[in-house]
Amino acid sequence: MKGGSIEDGEMSKGASIRKGMTKGLSIMDFILRIIGAIATLASAVSMATTNETLPFVTQFVRFRAEFDDLPTFMFFVTANSVVCGYLVLSLVLSIFHIVRSSAVKTRILMVSLDTVMLGLLTAAASAAAAIVYIAHKGNSNTNWFAICQQYNNFCERISGSLIGSFIAVFLFVVLILLEAVAISRN
Repeated sequence: MKGGSIEDGEMSKGASIRKGMTKGLSIMDFILRIIGAIATLASAVSMATTNETLPFVTQFVRFRAEFDDLPTFMFFVTANSVVCGYLVLSLVLSIFHIVRSSAVKTRILMVSLDTVMLGLLTAAASAAAAIVYIAHKGNSNTNWFAICQQYNNFCERISGSLIGSFIAVFLFVVLILLEAVAISRN
């Protein structure tokens, strides 16, 4: 037996392990994208369907709180919807990466687009979180009263929708790191 054939066998074994690990990263990427799409869809639907009506002195005078009363919440719903759509569309490239684990250019494209979506989602979730904080605590310096004592169901739903959005933010950070590791493996 020649000495070169043993080294070639070891080289192909190392390449096979590297390829298997990259395929595993691609499968994990696919799963995280599905979870992220579900989280952003749930956040958008939860926020978009949030409203509460409270009766005032009579049956004819009522106070109503709706998500579209605040432009920040409309931005939140729009951003979560856009990110959800992107995640669903990116599943095609994620499947491509499972089949062809050595693809680098499409991974670089995915990292770039994931970073843009991370920025959009972080901005929307952070802005909505600031409004939710004001709704819960108020601000005595500006005479903004906490409305969550009166509109309890409204506040619970908008707070819950933030959870799904921040889960998706975390998943995007993990996705970007997974893609970077997969690129470095190639």
